Amino acid sequence: MIVILVVTFFTSLLTALLPGDPVTTIAPFATEQQREELRKSAHLDENIVVRYKDWATDFFTGNLGTYYAGPGIAPEPVSNRAGRALPRTLLLVLYIEIVTLAVAVPIGVLMAYRAGGFADRASTFMVFLLLAIPTFVAAAVVKLVLGVQWGVLPTTGWVGISNPSEHLQHVILPVLAVAIGQIAVYSRLLRSDMVATLQEDFILMAKSKGISNRRILWTHALRPSSLTLLTVAGLNVGALVGGLLIVEIIFGVGGLGSQIFEAIQQRQYLALQSFVAIVAIVYVLVNFLVDILYSALDPRIRSARLG
Repeated sequence: MIVILVVTFFTSLLTALLPGDPVTTIAPFATEQQREELRKSAHLDENIVVRYKDWATDFFTGNLGTYYAGPGIAPEPVSNRAGRALPRTLLLVLYIEIVTLAVAVPIGVLMAYRAGGFADRASTFMVFLLLAIPTFVAAAVVKLVLGVQWGVLPTTGWVGISNPSEHLQHVILPVLAVAIGQIAVYSRLLRSDMVATLQEDFILMAKSKGISNRRILWTHALRPSSLTLLTVAGLNVGALVGGLLIVEIIFGVGGLGSQIFEAIQQRQYLALQSFVAIVAIVYVLVNFLVDILYSALDPRIRSARLG
């Protein structure tokens, strides 16, 4: 709760410091009387503290606010926009995490097992190469090559999960564009932790018992080495929910990042605070889930909490 309040109040403070009249941006052709009515209905005639208090009261009672438009155009509830955008962003984040972990974990394990060898050096070179590629560049490249030149995948738009085939075709490019950099980060983190874990005494004991290297890597070493990876993955989910803005715009996903960008561009301050609050809530919930998973991965943490 404190995180949500701090983040949203900081957002409200920043929007209040922006120059210009937001009503002029929202309704550029309205009369002065219509602008005053819009200013009052959007709480823009109040000071920042009162405006934030009114928004917070409405938000925590289920009213996310209103997305205002020009005169003669009915305003749209922010909940409608959030209801369309949030599932798209969450699905995209889920796919990105699945693809990233599915590729990064085997690479990280191989790099740790072959530490100092050719495979480790080649993988390290590829990791740093991928890290140097900005997400928007990767998005533009995969869209140009796979979508435009080869024409094997659609380049823009979103299809719901009710049509699985079309849905997967539309999410491959944005997922690939983001996962490229994430794979590099995750594999490098896992490699560093596993190299340290493989030097532990219990690994030496497992080797002395004649346990195969495959079982030692995947059963004994991977589990205690994945805590840092789990932490970063949890933090990354929260960052991705609000950070997919450029990718969503490039591929026309219409997710929460796109809504945040549009709210900033159109000076929809109340809608922006609601979207930011949703991102903060997802961030808090994901990190709460990560704390629970710690106990499942490391018995020492579970024992300490029970004690």
